[in-house]
Amino acid sequence: MNTKERIEEIFKQKYGTACTAVARAPGRVNLLGEHVDYNGGWVLPAAIDRATYVAFGPHDHAGCEVLAADFEEQVRFSFSQVAKGPGGAGGMPGWARYPAGVAWSLGQRGLEVKGVRAVIASEVPRGAGLSSSASVELAFAVAWQTLGSWHLEPMETALICQRAENLYVGVNCGIMDQAASACGEAGRLLVLDCRSLAYQTLPLPEGVAIIIADTGVRHSLSSSAYNERRAACEQAVRILKRDLPGIQLLRDVSLTDFNRLAGKLPDEVQRRARHVVEEIARTQSAIELLRIGDLEAFGQLMNQCHASLRDLYEVSCPELDAMARIAQSLDGCYGARLTGAGFGGCTVNLVEKQGAAAFTQELGAVYAAETGRKAEIYVCRAAAGAGLV
Repeated sequence: MNTKERIEEIFKQKYGTACTAVARAPGRVNLLGEHVDYNGGWVLPAAIDRATYVAFGPHDHAGCEVLAADFEEQVRFSFSQVAKGPGGAGGMPGWARYPAGVAWSLGQRGLEVKGVRAVIASEVPRGAGLSSSASVELAFAVAWQTLGSWHLEPMETALICQRAENLYVGVNCGIMDQAASACGEAGRLLVLDCRSLAYQTLPLPEGVAIIIADTGVRHSLSSSAYNERRAACEQAVRILKRDLPGIQLLRDVSLTDFNRLAGKLPDEVQRRARHVVEEIARTQSAIELLRIGDLEAFGQLMNQCHASLRDLYEVSCPELDAMARIAQSLDGCYGARLTGAGFGGCTVNLVEKQGAAAFTQELGAVYAAETGRKAEIYVCRAAAGAGLV
């Protein structure tokens, strides 16, 4: 029984009737462009074939009743509570703040949010850097759109969900996670300009596999540390504006100008900003490399990205460093780096497809020998964005 069938059955048992439909929203993996989305840069994510599923139906109560099948935990909240903002529905478990935030954000947008009964389950590991939170948000947005019979373009839905996470949940994420979950296309990477929100898709080159390796490490400090790094980037812009008055975001700072002015920044702020400016340059180069199919050069940029996230942005951890280092040493690996906010979670590995099975086996064995931890490692397909299934 797959996840969709499981929650359909749970819904029927709990409510005595079949659900109206099942919404699906994928997680995402990002090949390049890490921690640049909230700095207006370019990113290269793909929606993945691991998703959150919500079986749902109408409810005559003006609120939401949702059972998390993975935790066997149920939450009820009224829309009048949620309308008061983050403090209005206090006391709910962390996972429930995401659908509550989406209900709030949709209401702020003036869209009708109808009462809903739902059962949720997810194949996206929590805290692994694969955007489990965005997949929950998008799945509930699809459910409410279906019940309300209104329509939004995928990017509009992504923005509403980002607003929920920023202002209701309190994590100042950029747009990449929600955009990838909303706008992904099967077999293709998303090339997203995080300032203009213009995007296109590029085919994943033939003969290459995206392999995700979960270290099994979760660090609870990631949300606060994430917000601290975003604040450092904003501080860098304020200081650099004195010499570059036209800039709005770190995206606007050329590498030449940054190198000229970097000495004016406090040491830690300088390191954070250097990662962003250099990573934006790497991502722009990578887009062209993808178009011409130069996977060797693309992989080298992934390796450089990991080193920068480790040394300049300081969002890695020993297990992520070990996983990336081991992968980079194996035959058939073009490049490997941590993906997501960091402090634990997963690496993304670009690997020759014909050697994917051997790579997966060897990576897991060497990682276990070095760290004593068992990693979950799987080949990932680029999947379609959020919708009904």
